[in-house]
Amino acid sequence: MKKIVKDLSARDARFAKVIADNPLCTVGRNPKPITHFEALVESVISQQLAVKAADTIFLRVKKLAGGRIIPSRIAAITEGAMREAGVSGAKYKTIQGLANAALTKKIRINQLHEIEDDTVIFDQLTGLWGIGPWTVDMFMMFQLGRLDIWPTGDLGVRRGWEKIHALKEEIEPKVLEKKGAKFAPYRSVIAWYCWRALN
Repeated sequence: MKKIVKDLSARDARFAKVIADNPLCTVGRNPKPITHFEALVESVISQQLAVKAADTIFLRVKKLAGGRIIPSRIAAITEGAMREAGVSGAKYKTIQGLANAALTKKIRINQLHEIEDDTVIFDQLTGLWGIGPWTVDMFMMFQLGRLDIWPTGDLGVRRGWEKIHALKEEIEPKVLEKKGAKFAPYRSVIAWYCWRALN
């Protein structure tokens, strides 16, 4: 990572300052190893929620599952119980779809790291109901440690980019998509520093 940030700093002076002012990027280092299935369930729960609220709901779901987020236990939880825990009807449907895909082996969720092509993982997961690009981007960055994910659909990434480049107008995702090309194959690292710039 030290070599990567040195390379990126040389490519863009504006990012050089952000990189110098912040800790070393942690993408690729998972401090709390969990299964891919658990990571995806956590990611679905956290969609459009503040971190604290998402954490609270996730812990309630984990308790409902007897302390282990595994497909068979998640599949056995009723919608009523999930809703009481704070999970919306749409998220319940998505989580059950994930559990079903794992149980039927439609997707070998806990072997996804063995697939080298990010596009294959993206297509498999977004093929499930309720799993969108943002969820898959976060999963690939923080669970699989993929270094070239460019989540232009994330508001924080766009606001961070605008701040770093002192833009007066909001940048469109498709415009940012093109601007990120010069940072390949380390766009996950650039996204991470866009978030840091906001803090």
